[in-house]
Amino acid sequence: MTTPLFREDAYLSTVEAKVTGLRTDGGILLDRTIFYATSGGQPGDTGHLERTDGSIIKIGETITGETKDDIVHLPAEGQAAPEIGEELVLHIDWKRRYRLMRMHTACHILSVVLPHPITGASVGEEESRVDFDLSDASADKAEVTEKMMAIVSANHPVFTRWITDEELDANPGLIKSANVRPPRGTGRIRLVSIGEDGAVDTQPCGGTHVSETQEVGEIHIGKIEKKGRENRRFRIRFGEMPG
Repeated sequence: MTTPLFREDAYLSTVEAKVTGLRTDGGILLDRTIFYATSGGQPGDTGHLERTDGSIIKIGETITGETKDDIVHLPAEGQAAPEIGEELVLHIDWKRRYRLMRMHTACHILSVVLPHPITGASVGEEESRVDFDLSDASADKAEVTEKMMAIVSANHPVFTRWITDEELDANPGLIKSANVRPPRGTGRIRLVSIGEDGAVDTQPCGGTHVSETQEVGEIHIGKIEKKGRENRRFRIRFGEMPG
């Protein structure tokens, strides 16, 4: 089991860790990590591991292993393998991660503006998409963008907290996904909240986010697509809405 430091502090960009295992595919297991593993529509982190002699091991992908608690750092092709017990300094590609944090937060904001069941989502560096169970085709790009930017500009705090499985069962409305349920088994569920006391939004999520909505920056809805009779796909992009 790897201690996922990013769950408590998404802004950690470097940390020391120890190698606890090596997989046959070259995957590196550590006692703790700041590398987010691909999950919940958010891609895993890239970066490098620095050895004591100054050489580096480039990480091309981070995935989960047999369970969500197993975080596997997959080296890029041709990289040297560390030794079990070796101390390394971890460095994530912070510029890429921060864009993903901003985008993932933007996806949560969109789910506030459009309070409909989510049928799919994917977070990207340049564009993200969120699919909604929405039959009405009248959604307007400019109107949705304006409402999203109002939340961004209000600079609400974004924070995480934990609740028990029983508390989630007592508040089923917290779950926005129509087909994905929060992982259970540990007895507690991680919530991401926006606004004082989560007044703007609160939902289960294991991803990384910025600490205040203003950090998201300028965003807009680039496209609305019809995906089936009762499914609409909204594409979020960075920057101002084209004139």
